[in-house]
Amino acid sequence: MDKRKNRKRVVITGIGAVTPLGHDVESTWQGLKDGRSGVGRISIFDGSEFPTKIGGEVKGWDFKKMYTLAEPVRGMGRNTQFAMVATQQAVADSGIDFQKDVAPERCGVYMGSGEGAVQFDSFMSLIHETSDETTLDGGHFIQKGLDFFDPITELEQEPNMASMHIADALQIMGPNQNCLTACAASSQAIGEAAEIIRRGDAEVMVSGGAHSMLHPLGVTGFNLLTALSTSHADDPTRASRPFERDRDGFVLGEGAGILILEELEHAKKRGAKIYGELIGYGSTADAYRITDSHPEGRGAIAAVKLALHDAAIEPSQIDYINAHGTSTQVNDSVETIAIKESLKEHAYKIPISSNKSIMGHLIAAAGAVELITTLMTMRDQVVPPTINYDNPDPECDLDYVPNKARSHKVDTALSNSFGFGGQNISLIVKKYSE
Repeated sequence: MDKRKNRKRVVITGIGAVTPLGHDVESTWQGLKDGRSGVGRISIFDGSEFPTKIGGEVKGWDFKKMYTLAEPVRGMGRNTQFAMVATQQAVADSGIDFQKDVAPERCGVYMGSGEGAVQFDSFMSLIHETSDETTLDGGHFIQKGLDFFDPITELEQEPNMASMHIADALQIMGPNQNCLTACAASSQAIGEAAEIIRRGDAEVMVSGGAHSMLHPLGVTGFNLLTALSTSHADDPTRASRPFERDRDGFVLGEGAGILILEELEHAKKRGAKIYGELIGYGSTADAYRITDSHPEGRGAIAAVKLALHDAAIEPSQIDYINAHGTSTQVNDSVETIAIKESLKEHAYKIPISSNKSIMGHLIAAAGAVELITTLMTMRDQVVPPTINYDNPDPECDLDYVPNKARSHKVDTALSNSFGFGGQNISLIVKKYSE
């Protein structure tokens, strides 16, 4: 029996975003269409001694001025602050009244958020206080830790806190979950949220992701993995160059993307505007390494094929691909292999772009923001560019929409997210029609 026969249809009725390009969807979308980079020198902390000194920061951030949805909670991490403002936007955009339009137990939250507040300065001060050049006094460390660490801030570093705060602010009492599957997290969250609606366990789901790894531990970790770009310190805007021959790593970014997913009949009943319908979801694992993708793209290929099967469409019906496109040598070549293998000859006819060339890599939040971008591409029939594409790579020989946005008819689109650990998610959205 085909499981697709009796399932509910899922549409997107509200969107919100906080990114290195702006504090809302429209400013982010305008920056993407213009090819205006949001990458610059790191200012959140002193990164002058790091191999990588650049990042995609959310600029001019003032949470207390921007957030009016509920009373702000002390100690919220930067990632949760981004999530709450993006949620505020998405709810307003959807027009849904969570107290009147839906029973609280019939709506839920599914997030793909990363860790929150990191008490790095306190931790380093504690190490300095309780150790000499060779020895750490464990007993003294534990005792002094009670003085150095703030318990609320420590609690707020847990990845599930964004979903908890969203549910609390909106008084949502249905399913509440968070997955942290690295760079694929928010795409997986959206796919799983859609499944909850499809099987009839909820009518509305708030879904997406939020993350900020722009802190000393995050930058250090990715530098040790040799994953970050160390070039173009003099011109940070040119560092992220997906699919280009001279790419040397990704640029770490931060932000949040939130979508309101809704069962179609519920959305129609309240007269909601519809950005698009989520018709395909594919989820696989490489089962290969904790960092590199499988060199033949086996997990990515399977994810795209599963999404196509779920959507009940042919490769020829895909009009645009929003690529994972990190700007690392391995990812971009493997993703190109995966697109060609899963879409066959049609792969050479589809415009493909990487938002990470402009915003950097938002890690757990990347997929949600990129799906929002994909919906904007369908709305305006404009494909954003992959900037910094100067020297083609013979191994990456598809149409990556180099450097300048392009008008193009887009009714159905694919968004890919591939994470460390071999997590692969593909989502397919299309313009809504009866």
